[in-house]
Amino acid sequence: MRWTSMELAALATRAVPGLSPTGVADAPDDARDFMSAVVVDDSGNRWRVRGPRHQQAAMRLETEVQVLRGFSTAIRAELPFRVPSVAGATRVEDMRVFVYNHLPGEPLSLGELVGAAPELIEDLGRTIAAVHDLSESVVDHADLPGYSAERVRQRRLNELDAAASTGRIPPLLLRRWERAMEDRALYEFAPTVVHGDLHEDNLLIEGDRVMAVTGWTDLHVGDPADDLAWLIASPDHTFSDRVLASYAAHRNSDPDEHVLRRAALSAEFALAQWMIRGTTGGNQQMVEEAAGLLQQLASDIENYGGRPIALDPQAEEAPEASADTQDSKPVRRAGAAATIAGAGAWDTYEDDDEPAFVTDADVAGSAADEESDQPTGAVAPLVPAGGPPAAESQEMRVDDDPLTEEIPAYVDDADEFDLPAPVTGSLPIQPDGESERRAKRKNFFPSSAASAASARSASSSASSSSAASAASSASAQSAPSADSADSGASADSTRSPSLAHSAPSPDEASSSLYDRHPGLRPPGT
Repeated sequence: MRWTSMELAALATRAVPGLSPTGVADAPDDARDFMSAVVVDDSGNRWRVRGPRHQQAAMRLETEVQVLRGFSTAIRAELPFRVPSVAGATRVEDMRVFVYNHLPGEPLSLGELVGAAPELIEDLGRTIAAVHDLSESVVDHADLPGYSAERVRQRRLNELDAAASTGRIPPLLLRRWERAMEDRALYEFAPTVVHGDLHEDNLLIEGDRVMAVTGWTDLHVGDPADDLAWLIASPDHTFSDRVLASYAAHRNSDPDEHVLRRAALSAEFALAQWMIRGTTGGNQQMVEEAAGLLQQLASDIENYGGRPIALDPQAEEAPEASADTQDSKPVRRAGAAATIAGAGAWDTYEDDDEPAFVTDADVAGSAADEESDQPTGAVAPLVPAGGPPAAESQEMRVDDDPLTEEIPAYVDDADEFDLPAPVTGSLPIQPDGESERRAKRKNFFPSSAASAASARSASSSASSSSAASAASSASAQSAPSADSADSGASADSTRSPSLAHSAPSPDEASSSLYDRHPGLRPPGT
């Protein structure tokens, strides 16, 4: 599906009876998965229209609606920020377009947040703490997954094996990540409600306050470090420490001592998850982009070291052999060739020697492979004997249409899509350069020249402009942001935060990853 901002405005009139658009502008969003626009009606009210580009994105939007329904009036009243509410929906073929009430504030870049006033940095910590202190009933209400600490660790190991099977992950990174993930002590934390897609573009700022949090498509119960990973990419080492100090002060319980180590691991591992997503989706551009970034990261860690992630100091030491002679073969551990057999359910206790959702593949005969001292080069994907195990999908069906009966305020037109005639005449709202840039970029992953180009090609066409008044132009600049994507292998359900979201300049495109994301450097370098 591809809709322009004008077509989204026309769809909004179907979703919200009586809405008469007088202006429309592109809004910041994940250009690979969603189309988004801000519509101004004849009463001066602003509405956000959001439509999916493909079936997977449609399912994520349906999930977000279920989440937002779980935010009761009592829960909303206790939060220090606002969350979106849905004003209407309309169906186009087998997917739905949603219209949200406008929220105040606008997203700031990570660089702007680093230099913000202490009051805003304090409020960032308070906001993240409030998300993690939410009642798990919000997750239960939306029938979303929850994971114990051990299950989080095992799922990451399975993702690591999937990444290693591509043969494109530098051995230095495989070794570094595996040592951290296999350390159970690093994963001794109390699971909390996790936003799952928290980064600067999903925080709407006004003055020194976080006014609203958007992008609730990946809510789950899991590792709170996932919501802190975006802080690691900051250009100032002290920024994440200041936010974490505020976060700890506002939590109802003390955060675990290793949360920043796991956050740094998540920030680095997002590159591997990007590789997995490109491989499974058959997108060679994404694969090559991820491979280049992984090589940069491996080179920077080899030259400068990285932020400490493993608890064992020896795990951070340089390898005895050079990176180009290391064996990149994935480790054939129990569960390495497992598949997730039940993404929609979980145990309410923490057993946690073996995850309940994995089925081990037959790894007989692998000992001879593991004893080989020769580098293996590219490795074929791990496949259990007898073929891959079957897994029943428990994803939400889009055609379940849960809103029709349970939210009377919704207007869900299930008739055959017949797009109304486009609004004629000039529209007085026009996006500024910053809104246009945010609307056309990909918010999942560290930017590169390739990702910037692909985001531009995926974004919807620019909104119609006119001889706009200064007031109308200013109103377009405050278009709110929305969410970003898949956390890689688990990314389709819980996307990892990006390392950074701003497109690099030509000089930056060829620079070290550490130069563009100095937060990944070890302190003191």
